[in-house]
Amino acid sequence: MQFTNFEQFFAMGGYGAYVWSSFGITALLLIWNSGIAKYREFRMRREVKQWQLQEKDDSR
Repeated sequence: MQFTNFEQFFAMGGYGAYVWSSFGITALLLIWNSGIAKYREFRMRREVKQWQLQEKDDSR
């Protein structure tokens, strides 16, 4: 499929709304997924640090 201009490229032969919305939704979900993973890692590291400090205090 060849496009002569950007308007045709974005229209995608009449399926542009479906194509570009699926790309957008996929991008948002990937960003959301990586953000959730980073937040959970941060939270788990904080909990481990608290457990380590608690064990250090208990051993005294």
